[in-house]
Parts: sequence; structure tokens; C-alpha cells
Amino acid sequence: MFIFISSFPIAYYSSRYNIDMDLLTRGAGFGYVGSTITSLVYATFTFIFFALEGAIMAQALLLLAGIPLVLGYLISSIVIIPITFMGVTMINRVQLISQPIWVAMQLLPFAYILYEDPETIQRWTGFVGAQAGGDHFNLLSFGSALGILFALSIQIGEQVDYLRFLPDKNEKNRVSWWMAVIFAGPGWILVGGLKILFGSFLAVLVISVGLPRTTALEPVHMYLQAYEYVSADPGIVLVAATVFVIISQIKINVTNAYAGSLAWSNFFSRVTLYHPGRVVWLLFNIMISLLLMMLGVFDTLDVVLAIYSVIAAAWVGAIFADLAILKPLGVSPSFTEFKRAYLPDFNPVGCGAMALASLVSFVVFAGFFGELAQAYAAPLAFVIALVTAVVIGIATRGRYYIARPSVTLPGHEQATIQCELCGFAYERPDMAHCPFYQRPICSLCCSLESHCHDICKAPQAAGDTGSRLRFGRLRNKIAPNTVKRLVKAAGVFLALTVVVAAAILITYRLIEPHPETTPLNSGFILIGVFLALLPLLAVGTWWIVLSHESRELAERDLLTSMEKLAKAQKDLAANERLAAIGEVTATVSHELRNPLGTLVNSADVLRRSVTGKETETLTELDRLQRNAWRCVKIIDDLLDFSRNYSFHAAEIELDGWVTRTLGDIDPAMRERLVLDLRSEGTILADSERLRQAFVNILNNALQATDLGREDASITVSTYVDDGEVVLDVTDKGVGMTDDIQLRIFEPLFSTKAFGVGLGMPLVRRIVEHMDGKVSVVSKLGVGTTIRCRLPLVGTLKK
Repeated sequence: MFIFISSFPIAYYSSRYNIDMDLLTRGAGFGYVGSTITSLVYATFTFIFFALEGAIMAQALLLLAGIPLVLGYLISSIVIIPITFMGVTMINRVQLISQPIWVAMQLLPFAYILYEDPETIQRWTGFVGAQAGGDHFNLLSFGSALGILFALSIQIGEQVDYLRFLPDKNEKNRVSWWMAVIFAGPGWILVGGLKILFGSFLAVLVISVGLPRTTALEPVHMYLQAYEYVSADPGIVLVAATVFVIISQIKINVTNAYAGSLAWSNFFSRVTLYHPGRVVWLLFNIMISLLLMMLGVFDTLDVVLAIYSVIAAAWVGAIFADLAILKPLGVSPSFTEFKRAYLPDFNPVGCGAMALASLVSFVVFAGFFGELAQAYAAPLAFVIALVTAVVIGIATRGRYYIARPSVTLPGHEQATIQCELCGFAYERPDMAHCPFYQRPICSLCCSLESHCHDICKAPQAAGDTGSRLRFGRLRNKIAPNTVKRLVKAAGVFLALTVVVAAAILITYRLIEPHPETTPLNSGFILIGVFLALLPLLAVGTWWIVLSHESRELAERDLLTSMEKLAKAQKDLAANERLAAIGEVTATVSHELRNPLGTLVNSADVLRRSVTGKETETLTELDRLQRNAWRCVKIIDDLLDFSRNYSFHAAEIELDGWVTRTLGDIDPAMRERLVLDLRSEGTILADSERLRQAFVNILNNALQATDLGREDASITVSTYVDDGEVVLDVTDKGVGMTDDIQLRIFEPLFSTKAFGVGLGMPLVRRIVEHMDGKVSVVSKLGVGTTIRCRLPLVGTLKK
């Protein structure tokens, strides 16, 4: 029941968003880098169980053909590679073909046993074990068994590796979709639980015929005993039992190998920012499993699973808290974000909960709180992780789930978007806008990007200033990056120490001294070896940290050079473009101004000679004059844009300047204006150039507004924000799409029938020459705000 309930939200969210366990963990409280640890935990789960299943298969090969165990380990590993190499399609095909055979061979011996010896059921239910203390319920034995079973809670990760390929839920497939999610997700424990019961039944059957308890642990001997009820021929029994065991191990290990390759790929893609392909990690995972088989992992099964179950329970507890509690409460986002571009590196909700639960439970598992608590270390880990995650999530109000708001990508009508780095097309949820490249990229390219250094999530300078003020003089006495360097070195040293300590601990457990040799205190010897290795680990730590820092500095210098080169190329191209526009404009202006002047004057002469009754002729003359002046305006815009004119800056009190400027415009336009001038600030600007930009913005707002509407208005507002004077012009016009907003400052881009596309580029150019910034905020059908931010020089006294 525990595994079913804890697995259900994981299966649901993985199926809904088509993501695997690692991607789900990123957004479920762990963060982008924080989920690296859980990827390693999941990879460990796959190669431990691959090694266990491979060892069982090797035992079957030994009984069937006399193949030595070592060679059997090798065969059981190699046979998995070609199937898993072909991907999930081939794995599904193998599972589908072998499923009827496996079900038939699984149920056949039990049918014979129940038919020929029904009293076996009573012997099984009456079996109390070797150390049960009579026929009473034993809390220690129950807790130990429960702890080992908790290790199976991570099996849901392999289930969602299949569930993530489910089609999207709709009205037609709603029932079948839910059935697939339930039965292929948490429902695996229904079949898995039956298999555990079958295994215990066969173990009791083997023990009841007088075989040793160690033999009863081996599935091959279990099914040899079971198939003796099916046939009296020992040869048929041996072949049937071993074939069934081999089929079972292949079915299990193709999934273990595939899931492990994905877990290692996710782990190393974040650690090394390199992705050589899933096949490399497939071979890597199988090699580790083969090594564990050689070390005799099957002989230490209970210890391995008991230790692993603590970590697994802490992980599942943290994820369950996020998906089942924090999301319904609104603390965690309703969606599951998995892209590096929008995730923080670490989220204290999942990372903190799992770390605390693992630490406390390992102390309990070590026996410091007695045998009873030791037996229930895994359930304790789940409860601590669950409670801690909820407390941290509520305390932090979920602010560590998302690093920055998601940027809407262009092309709303497109189901897929092309990644600008790798060139492949991906679905929209798998894409992100990259500020470093200023273009959309896929989540894989984002994960492997090594040059950006997470510029999209970089802290603001203001935060750095506050930090400096808080630490005061102490910061000035410490070399730059010293604290960061020490933290990084401590983390690497701790990781290396844990790995070496784990290797020595495993070695200690596997040492079996020969009875004829002189006994040695293996513990003290291994502790001495560990202490001797610590200085070497410290040297290696600093070598890793400093070499990585040196590489980062080289990358930063290279990027700086590339940015300077790109800026120089951009400036050169802009100057060449301006020169070309200026040359063409000068020629066009010279050739067209005289004819246009003649047209305007002639139209004026004709207007005076036409009587008032000829309204149609007057209308056409007005249109002729209006379009002639439009041509003159286009020529003036081209000349303005192509000139490298100088700026004559002077202090301007913005509110008064806006009032005076608006007094010079058309009275009909002034009737639609709403003023909200409250900056009381002074700026340093060229009054004439600023007026040119301001009037240009007002004209655009007027053209976008339907003056026939009663609520049609244009709001001009000023205020001070963060040391800058802000000038906003807001209309209630048609608004703009995201695509147009991205191109509004692009020269020669216009949505008007007679526009040249130089108005807004000229506005930006003028404002930026005054050390300001201009931006646009628009919503289609609602309106547009053009915002100019200029440095504040001073504030007027009231």
C-alpha cells in the first residue's frame, strides 16, 4: 500500500508532462544541480539490481550447462547489450514477445503444487522463520523486511521510463490513459507483491524438503523444486526452471540497463557538460554491475538493500511531499519545470529534506538508538523527508522552485520550434529562450552549454553591493573568490572521502580470512590505509579545483574577446549600413525634394482656383498634398537616421518639459491625453532630440488608438524608479504580438502600409545616446506602453 500511494503522484506527473524520473525530480523540489545526487542514487539502484539479476542468471547457467560463475556473469551482462542498444522500441518488442511465455511458466508450477499438495499452503502460512521467537509477531523481523522492501520504492523510476511515452490525455482516451497510468505506474506493486509472495512460498517449499536456507534464497533452486511437481524427468525440470529464470532476468535487466544509461547520462551531462551518447553510459552501467557480481553482491544482498532503502525512502518522501502536498497547497508551481534555463541550481525543499532524513536515518541504522529503531530506519527516513520538505516549502514560500520567469517563444501556431544550436525541431515545452545566445535552444543544448555560466540566472549587481556592505571590511581583506574556492574544495574533498570510505567499507565486509592464516585486525589496517590516503585526496582536491578554475578563467577571457569582436563587427556593420542609407538618402533627397515641392505648391494653387462646390476635386487635392508631405517625412526620417549628429546635453526638469512639449502639439491630440507627472526629477538630455523621440512615440500611440471609442486615451506618466526617471506613453490601442515586439526596434521593419520602419529605431538611438534605455510592453487587443528610462540628475525641492 505504501509503495502504491507514494508512486501514484510520480506516475501521474511523469505521464502528464512526458518526463522521466530525473526530470521530474529537478522540478519537484531539488533544482537542476541538486537532482544530480538523485540521478546518482537512481543509477546506483539500476546497477545494484542488474548485478543481482545477473548473478541469478549466472547461477542458472551454472546448473544448466556447467558454465563457471565468472563466465556466467560475463554472458548475463553481454546478452543485454544488443537489446538495450536498439532503444525502448526493441525493449518493448522483447517484453511483448516474452510476456505470454513468462506468465505461463510462472503460473504452471503453482497450479501443479496446489493440485498435488494443497497442504503446502498451510505449511507456508504457518512458517515462522528461524529467529521469530515462536509464533508471535516480531517487530524486529517485520522492520528488517520492511526496510529491504523500501528499496523497491525507486522501481517507479523504471516504470515512468515507459509511461513518459504515453500520448496526451484527451476525451477519447481518458479511461485508457488513466488505466495505463495506474496499472503500469503504481500498479506494478500489485504484480510485484504477488511475485514476492510466490517467492516466499517457494522458499518455504525448498526449506520444507530439507535443503539449506542459503539454497532457498536462490531462485534457480526455488523453481527446480517447483517444477518437480510438473515433471518427474530431472532433465526437463532443469531445463524448464533455468529457461524460466533466464527469461525473467533478461526481462528485468533490459529495463535496468536502459534506465541506468539514462540516469548516468543525466548525471554526467550536468557534471561534465558533455553528452557522448546513451550507449556509452549503457556500457559503463553494465561494467559496474559486472564488477559487483565479481565482488559477490548477492552474498551481501540484505546489507546492500537495507542501506540503499534509507536513501531511496528519503528521496521518495521528498518528491511525494512536493507532488502530493505542496502542489495542491499552491506552494510549489502547478507545472513541473525541468529546463536548466528556468531552474535554480539547488532547491532547499527537496535537497534539505533528503539530506536531513538520510543523515538522521543513517545514525539510527548504525544502532545508536537501539535495535528496534535500527530496523525501522527506512520508514523513518520517509517520514522525516516528508515533514521536512513540507516545512521548508511553506517557510520559503516556494521561491526556490523557479529561477526566472519563462519567456514566451515566437511562433504560437507552431507545434515544434527549431533549436538554433543543434538545428533539430523540438516541442515547445522542451525549448527555452537563451539570453546568452539571444535565441531559442532545446533543453539538451541548454544542459550542455559550458560558456554561458548560467548568465540567465546571474544575481543582480545590487545583491552583490548589499553583500559587500554586510561583510564590511572583512571582505576587503579576503582575496576575491576565496570563499567560493574553499567551499568548492571542501565539497570535492568530502565527495572523494565518501567514495574512498565506501570502497574501504565494502572491502572490509567482503574480507573472509582463511581459518589457517593468522588473524589480523582488518578494521585497524583499513582505517590506517584510509588515513594515509587523506593527504593524497587533499592534494588531488586542490588540483581538481584549481585546474577547473584556470579553465574557467581561460573561457572567460575567450568569451570577453569574442564579445568585443562581435561588438566591433556589429558597430562596423551598423556604420556601413548608415553610410549606405545616408548615401542613398542624400541622392534621393536631392532628386525628389524639388519635384515634391512642385507637387505641394501646384496642389495649393489648384486648391485656391477650385470653387467650394467641387468637393470631390478638393478631396483628391488634399490626398495629393497629404501623400506628398508623407514622402517628405520619409526622406527626413532617412536623413535623421543616417546622420551621426552631435548631442547638446543640458539639465532638463522632465515634468515641466513634457508639459511645454505637449502644449505645442495638435489640440485634437491633446484632448485624448491623460497626464500623470510625478517624477519631479531632473535629467541630462538634448531637448530637441528628446522632443523628436517623444513626438515620434506619441504619433505611434495616436495611430494605434481608435479615436472613435469613448474610452480611447493616451496616458503620459513620469516617475522615479531605482535612481532613474521613467517616461511612459501608454495607449489603449490594438497592441502587438510577441513577434512584433521582438522586432519593433529593428531598422526598416514596419507594420504600417506607408511606414519606413525608422521611427522606433531612431527613438532607441536617441535615448541610448543619453545613457538611457527604451523598452516596450504590449498585449494584443489591450494596448501598448513605451517606456523610456533616463538617469536621474537631481530632484526638485517642493
